[in-house]
Amino acid sequence: MRVPFPGERYLKRMLPRSLLGRSLLMILAPLVLLQAVALQVFYGSHLDIISRRFTGSVAGEIAYTYELMRRFPAPEDRNWILRLARSEFGLEMRIEPDAVLDSTTWANVLGPMDDDLAQALREKLNLPFAMDWESDPQSVLIRVQLPGSVLDIEAPRKRLYTDTIYIFIAWVVGSSLLLFGIAALFMRNQVRAIRRLTEAVEAFGMGRDTDPLMPQGAAEVRKAATAFNRMQERVRRFLAQRTEMLAGVSHDLRTPLTRLKLALAMLPPDEALEQDIQDMVGDVEEMERMVTAYLAFARGEAAEQAEPVNLSDVLEEVAAGARRTGAEVAVNAPPGLMLSLRAYAVRRALTNLVDNARRHARHVALAAVPLGRVVQVTVDDDGPGILPERRESVFRPFESSGDGGTGLGLTIARDIIRAHGGEIVLEDSPLGGLRARIRLPV
Repeated sequence: MRVPFPGERYLKRMLPRSLLGRSLLMILAPLVLLQAVALQVFYGSHLDIISRRFTGSVAGEIAYTYELMRRFPAPEDRNWILRLARSEFGLEMRIEPDAVLDSTTWANVLGPMDDDLAQALREKLNLPFAMDWESDPQSVLIRVQLPGSVLDIEAPRKRLYTDTIYIFIAWVVGSSLLLFGIAALFMRNQVRAIRRLTEAVEAFGMGRDTDPLMPQGAAEVRKAATAFNRMQERVRRFLAQRTEMLAGVSHDLRTPLTRLKLALAMLPPDEALEQDIQDMVGDVEEMERMVTAYLAFARGEAAEQAEPVNLSDVLEEVAAGARRTGAEVAVNAPPGLMLSLRAYAVRRALTNLVDNARRHARHVALAAVPLGRVVQVTVDDDGPGILPERRESVFRPFESSGDGGTGLGLTIARDIIRAHGGEIVLEDSPLGGLRARIRLPV
């Protein structure tokens, strides 16, 4: 038995559930990892080296200028040194006599330039300083605390860093988005073919008449679509052949039963045989009911096509039919509950359930309630119910026969409900008897 690694369950919940989402994740994750490695290599090595060289050069020039001013403190020499720094180094420098630095902190900017410049100034000057990277878009303002004055320096930004970092980031982000967009477009086309195949399979499984599926997408998906078309055609051909055979069987069985009924009706009155004749007539009628039930079970109402149906109206019709036989049936369903159904088949399934309930109970309740993507229909009664261990076996043919039934009512009901993509289960009823709970997809 495999032991799940820590966090596996959380990871599964975080992963996309759709094929499109997982495919894009498989493409995006290596792409992002590759770009991150490339960015780290560039940012952590090449850019870092260039930044240290640029900032070290500027800091060295400032330190060199300060050393000259310290060696030659005369005013005319100082002015000459500042002009020399402007012409040779491109650094604008001014002296503020009797000034004091207000602060020695600065705001961080993108890249290592500010930290590298601060480190270089500490190493080469060993004097308090402050930097301003935000006030001037063309220059970096540096203030150095000298004995009795402050040295203001405007260093051109282009001397401290290169624009290649922005170009590289734009290339990384742009190329990632472009590749991700192309992959998403391609995978969407592939998943669309799978989604169409899924919809066709689901519709066919719910008994809806669908046109042959046009093979699209990758070769494997095309093969699956072609195989589905062949399977759908074979199933339709089989159903057509079975329906034709059942029509002949129905005619062959009903003809001798009709002759028996006619012969019994033509018998001369005889008080000694009257009871036997009535028993035989009842047997013939029961055989007719059984033949009708058997054929309906084998046929499965396959010829009927699904269409939008008001389920609430179907429930009212079933309840009205049961009331005509003397049953007490209540209906609780919202009006306008529209579903795509084979109306006659669903009506037959509900009628079978209500007939089973009314044969064993005095009160029957029908209810329907929408629950998201399904509609739940319940048939409750106040009868003796069915033991839990028998609630699955009674769906098998002839398992529930007795009390005037053929043993196929529940079997036919489950067959019809499953043909619609739903399910039916038996459980305890709030009325004290049995509940048949049906779930039909919207």
